[in-house]
Amino acid sequence: MAASPPVRDVPPAGALNAWRAAREAAGCPARLPPVRVKVEDAAGLVTAEPVWATRSSPPFDAAAMDGVAVRAAGTAGASETTPIRLRPDAYDMVDTGDPMPDGRDAVVMREHVRYCGKAAELRAAVPPYQHVRSIGEDVSAGELLLPAGHRLRATDVAAAAAAGATHLLVRRRPVVVILPTGEEVLPIGEPTGAGEITDTNSLMLATQAREAGCEARCLPVEPDDPAGLASAVSAAVSGCDLLIVVAGSSAGRGDYTARVVAELGMLAVHGVAIRPGHPVVLGVVGRTPVLGAPGYPVSAALAFDIFAGPLLAGLAGAAPRHRPRATARLGRELASPPGLDDWVRVRLALVGGTMMATPLPRGAGTLTSLVRADALLTVPAGLAGYQRGEQVEVELLRGIDEISRTIVAMGSHDLALDLAASALRAEDPLVTLATSSVGSLGGLQALRDGLCHIAGSHLLDPATGEYTLPHLDRIMPGAGLRVVRLAHREQGLIVAAGNPSGLTGIEDLTRPGMRYINRQRGAGTRVLLDHELGKRGISPGAVGGYAREEPTHLAVAAAVAAGRGDAGLGIMAAARAFGLDFVPVTREPYDLVVTASVMDSPLLAPLWALLRSARFQAAVTELGGYTTTEMGRCIR
Repeated sequence: MAASPPVRDVPPAGALNAWRAAREAAGCPARLPPVRVKVEDAAGLVTAEPVWATRSSPPFDAAAMDGVAVRAAGTAGASETTPIRLRPDAYDMVDTGDPMPDGRDAVVMREHVRYCGKAAELRAAVPPYQHVRSIGEDVSAGELLLPAGHRLRATDVAAAAAAGATHLLVRRRPVVVILPTGEEVLPIGEPTGAGEITDTNSLMLATQAREAGCEARCLPVEPDDPAGLASAVSAAVSGCDLLIVVAGSSAGRGDYTARVVAELGMLAVHGVAIRPGHPVVLGVVGRTPVLGAPGYPVSAALAFDIFAGPLLAGLAGAAPRHRPRATARLGRELASPPGLDDWVRVRLALVGGTMMATPLPRGAGTLTSLVRADALLTVPAGLAGYQRGEQVEVELLRGIDEISRTIVAMGSHDLALDLAASALRAEDPLVTLATSSVGSLGGLQALRDGLCHIAGSHLLDPATGEYTLPHLDRIMPGAGLRVVRLAHREQGLIVAAGNPSGLTGIEDLTRPGMRYINRQRGAGTRVLLDHELGKRGISPGAVGGYAREEPTHLAVAAAVAAGRGDAGLGIMAAARAFGLDFVPVTREPYDLVVTASVMDSPLLAPLWALLRSARFQAAVTELGGYTTTEMGRCIR
């Protein structure tokens, strides 16, 4: 029977259905075969049959306290005024867990017993079965302990052992093989040159598979050659339950995954209506499902969650894992392309008692967005996006307890805040300092709109020559803001090592052919540049590259280091981080702006304590270009 043509650009549900139909047509197993394993080796596996108790737990009436075992009827009438004394043959000493002696049906705690010689004096009557665990109290022989299709936890295997199980019939772990492709992809540890990248996708996908309860192994990188890829795929499918081919799923000249799957087996889907991750390949080779994951890490991770996760859960006979959900207020407007389910990673924080969601950078290659994300927000294909402040539902990637102790700092980028984030987490793993680089003006506006706890600012007021303070009454009049000095820092021109262009100051930016790298509008560094140009009577248009923008000091330094620009205004610490030279321009303060209520809140107490730490101040000084003598001082 001829294979049906692959479906294209369908929603995820349609793609999953098409893939399922292809697997059924190819005779792929719906469940993995069962295996019998020792109960101590069963945690994380899924039961293939019900687990019945073969013995009761506890298997006898047992003492639940240290004390004396008695016959409850023999204590009737005992009170503080009329104590009863039991002869030695009327009670037995017992410890917790001991079988109850014949004829005894209650236990009196040891501290409630007085002894008069060998007689035990009781000052209160006890009811039958006080402090006694009855036989089968936990589970009775013949009782259903666990159903089939249950993923075994530590408590489950302990209960099964207590109920008499020594071995359990479970589904074996699914085996996932990852096959990376691409001439430009190099194994982890090998140095990369221009146009070459490290194979982090294989590591990430294999770890995702192990977290899903699978065995995973990674194959060597396969070059972009259709014959070689076909040979590698043919060899791999015989030894796994799912083959993930990384990259090669798009429509580029070296992308052969879809073609190879179609030639060797059945291509069910090529292209899914999601963002990121549109060029997904789903098919079958032999009796093994094949997933062609996009090469960008965010896309690859999402493809695993949407397509591999449900398949692997089904093979193991377990329900797909679902993350908890919560409602949050969107921190800024979020546009979405029409016709695609748009999956956006967001950071979450409680600000003023409201859960706030701030979208992270959207690029499919921004691996750090996976690291920093607290939740996933899905914009359905029929929507053009969400408005700022709109209530949205998110899928949690972190626990609420962690999110509730997240400090959100928005504003100008600064390396000292990055260092503070690491130091706070090292001190207390539940404390997170989440920074978002939106420029000094953007940070102050975010604080005004209740989107963050702290605004980081070094915004110059050209009229007065002061920083930050003159802007506060204009942006948040009467808000009672507090300002805490983080540090003074050196701003200057970041230039290539050795300063090959021989730049000496701002005026040299007008040289013919100069490639300047600017900061975004609203950034304090951009305001500083415009001020310095104005003092010299230089028009921004005279600076080549003025319109080119980067969001952080490190991004500017990275562009200079890569030879994509000759200079950019930034902090000395960023130049040092990339081994670049630095031409000083000015020394400026960098401040943290907060509301009075947040200033004194327990949430920010760890940060203020850190800023007062001599150890942290020394670490900031070592970054280069920082002066910390005023660090932590409230200047307003």
